[in-house]
Amino acid sequence: MPIKNRYFIGIVPPAPIFEQALELKHYFQDRYKSKASLNSPPHVTLHMPFEWKAEKEKELVNAFHRFASEQPTIKIVLKDFNCFTPCVIFINVIPSKELIDLQRSIRLFCKKELGLFNADYKDLPFHPHITVAFRDLKKSMFTQAWEEFKGKKFDGEFLADRITLLKHVERKWVAEKEFRLVNQAAIKP
Repeated sequence: MPIKNRYFIGIVPPAPIFEQALELKHYFQDRYKSKASLNSPPHVTLHMPFEWKAEKEKELVNAFHRFASEQPTIKIVLKDFNCFTPCVIFINVIPSKELIDLQRSIRLFCKKELGLFNADYKDLPFHPHITVAFRDLKKSMFTQAWEEFKGKKFDGEFLADRITLLKHVERKWVAEKEFRLVNQAAIKP
């Protein structure tokens, strides 16, 4: 039986957003005993986790390199906090047309080129976010944490100039490979 690895595709924010989100994840671990979000770097998921044969990882990397080389850079805007009741709290990502187009493009690419059909979580619509507290946040702690964060402000933005292939290694998600997106400003008409 061939060995399969688990992967997903996301946008990992640059500094200082990365550090701010990581600090929030540690805060939730310390204050609310929720540490599961620390099993991955801060990110916006573009394609849910999927399995791929280990010996074909190079083909996967090459495919995402081709995909990324045809996608424009996009601005990501972060605004305040939101939640998925009863256990997830996240930094809200404003769903711009460009971000929705990128996610739709990656979903179609993965279906057509890679035979992957699980782009969205439980067939729910794309809801971009950066998770800071995850499924191990107990319901009683969620209530307290959401009371603290529902009115908190968070403002940030960054240029997403790459997508990242994350790989599940020893119970954690690690950034395996980054793929640069095309800078539209550099393209001559």
